[in-house]
Amino acid sequence: MSWGTELWDQFDNLEKHTQWGIEVLEKYIKFVKERAEIEINYAKQLRNLSKKYQTKKNSKEEEESKYTSCKAFQNTMNEMNDYAGQHEVISENMTSMIMAELTRFVQELKQERKSHFHEGRKAQQHIETCWKQLESSKRRFERDCKEADRAQQYFERMDADINVTKADVEKARQQAQIRHQMADDSKGDYSSVLQKFNHEQQEHYHTHIPTIFQKLQDLEERRITRLGDSLKTYAEIDRQVIPIIGKCLDGITKAAESINSKQDSQTVVESFKSGFEPPGDIDFEDFTQSMKRTVSDTSLTNNRADVKSDPKTPGKSRGKLWPFIKKNKLMSLLTSPHQPPPPPPASASPSAVPNGPQSPKQQKEPLSHRLNDFMTSKPKIHCFRSLKRGLSLKLGATPEDFSNLPPEQRRKKLQQKVDELNKDLQKEIDQR
Repeated sequence: MSWGTELWDQFDNLEKHTQWGIEVLEKYIKFVKERAEIEINYAKQLRNLSKKYQTKKNSKEEEESKYTSCKAFQNTMNEMNDYAGQHEVISENMTSMIMAELTRFVQELKQERKSHFHEGRKAQQHIETCWKQLESSKRRFERDCKEADRAQQYFERMDADINVTKADVEKARQQAQIRHQMADDSKGDYSSVLQKFNHEQQEHYHTHIPTIFQKLQDLEERRITRLGDSLKTYAEIDRQVIPIIGKCLDGITKAAESINSKQDSQTVVESFKSGFEPPGDIDFEDFTQSMKRTVSDTSLTNNRADVKSDPKTPGKSRGKLWPFIKKNKLMSLLTSPHQPPPPPPASASPSAVPNGPQSPKQQKEPLSHRLNDFMTSKPKIHCFRSLKRGLSLKLGATPEDFSNLPPEQRRKKLQQKVDELNKDLQKEIDQR
């Protein structure tokens, strides 16, 4: 099938069709351009993603790389970096091998198409000019023939009229001859123009237009063939990187297979093992023995019994002084050691009469009587505030000096003062 013979009268439709073909090619170029941009952006995002999750130097992640799972993940990031490189290759090849080539080819097609249609329009203008000349020659020939016919009829009327002079008849005859000569000349000119037009028309529709349309057909076929080749190149560009992408994926698979959970567990043991043995069993602590000992050793009842059993010899039954004693009793003991002893109780033995002979033990008797008095009268305090007031009076401190301290520190300070007070009492008793 040839456009020149089959489509000899479809000049305008062929012009629209070839323009549409070039637009299709330009659309494909735009598609390849956007695909290349997608590939380069995808590669860039993959590289940024791989860089984001790669191990940083001098960081905690670098210590984590000793685990096989972390190593596999880092190998995956490296493979993804190579994977991104292949998408960059796709973008570069599509830009250079398809986009640039097709853009240049489209420009050539536009120039060639413009030249062919310019030549076709020129041929059409020429045949239209020949047609106008033919029409003009035809109208002139038709007009001259009509004028010659009218001149001949006028001559015949003049010649048949007996009233017309011979000179008028001759004039009419000459006029008719002139008109016939003009008609013959127009006829010859029309015949020549017609013959020329037929020749030009033959050349136009059988030589010039078929040649131009054949060139346009070749141009369109080259465009279609080039589009097909570009599609093959498009697929080949992707196919070329498939083996390398496959290697990247194989590398990721290999990294996944290298993960060893047992080895990672052993690494955890080696990293955090302290080397210490677990603690042993805790021994049972029997607090009941301590409670019995406390009752027997520090009971106020025992102290009172010792004092009452032997008031003359307090040194022999000396035990631990009860620290929680009332302030006025304690101060009276400390500040008045030389006061006379109180009268003995009714149940006291006769040896305790103050008028009896003095012995070395009788020097300590007033102190023991005073101790016996306040120990038996009120052996316990009612609140902890009494202890603080007694300590403050003895040591020159006020309760407010301890109130600003935290509870634990205040308790320690008070305990320390109590211990000091006990020592002072014990020393006083020893001296007396």
